[in-house]
Amino acid sequence: MSRIVFFLVPGVHLLDLAGPAQAFSTAADLGHPYTLHYVAEHPRIATAQGLPLVTLTDWPELGPEDLVVVPGWRAPALADGPEIGEAVLRRLRGHHARGGTVASVCAGADALGRAGLLDGRRCTTHHDVQDELARRHPRASVVRDVLYTADDRVVTSAGIASGIDLALYLIATRHGPAAAARVARDMVVYARRNGSEPQASAMLRHRSHLDDTVHRAQDLLDAGFDRPLRLPDLAAVLGVSERTLTRLFSRATGGLTPLRYQQALRLERAEHLIGHGHTVDAAARAVGFEDARMLRRLRARAA
Repeated sequence: MSRIVFFLVPGVHLLDLAGPAQAFSTAADLGHPYTLHYVAEHPRIATAQGLPLVTLTDWPELGPEDLVVVPGWRAPALADGPEIGEAVLRRLRGHHARGGTVASVCAGADALGRAGLLDGRRCTTHHDVQDELARRHPRASVVRDVLYTADDRVVTSAGIASGIDLALYLIATRHGPAAAARVARDMVVYARRNGSEPQASAMLRHRSHLDDTVHRAQDLLDAGFDRPLRLPDLAAVLGVSERTLTRLFSRATGGLTPLRYQQALRLERAEHLIGHGHTVDAAARAVGFEDARMLRRLRARAA
């Protein structure tokens, strides 16, 4: 069972909190082992939108598989943000040092910066405060105008609704793109803002369209990206011709064929496995390649 702990400060933005909380809650409803916890330094806080929240002040015991999320807050500038006690900053540092993941939404990146977690790492935040974040934390590498970044288990996202994209990315990283696609579909989240962030899931990058036939094709490919799925069989399931499916798919995804989309999913998952200690051969087998030569070619092409 993985714990998702949201640390809340006075003036927290509701959507910064509710977006990722809904994503992980939906993932739990779909059978993934998550429990959500909400903690703060005070038992009652006011949100930026005026809704009061009652929270716990005692943190649960955390392990490497757990995630701490710091949603953003309303303030004219990061320097005007709420005080965060040293005990909380030590918790953030300690959780990351023990192998856990720490994430932020919007201005929440400043809390990670105060904990020293942005030093030497790529990060982002809302475009209105990106320059200030860079000034306040000069050892951080602030990436501008992207949806989110991930660097050594420190994951930061831009403003407000980007917390949903961050959560879907983390779900896709842990459980694969099919799981994230199902969560997104249950949340009726098909479109997302464009961006060139390389950590962004291939599934998410190519979902910014409204073609239901292509969405259904992507659902099938997401769920079975590691298995052979011939174009005639895919077209038959969807009730269209191969030519029509290829045309619709290419138009909706910016030029990809179903095969190229499947390869992108395989490559992304293989890179994740390699980054966690798998050999190239083992990763290739795990994602459905018959041998590692194709994976090596795709990696070289993407480099």
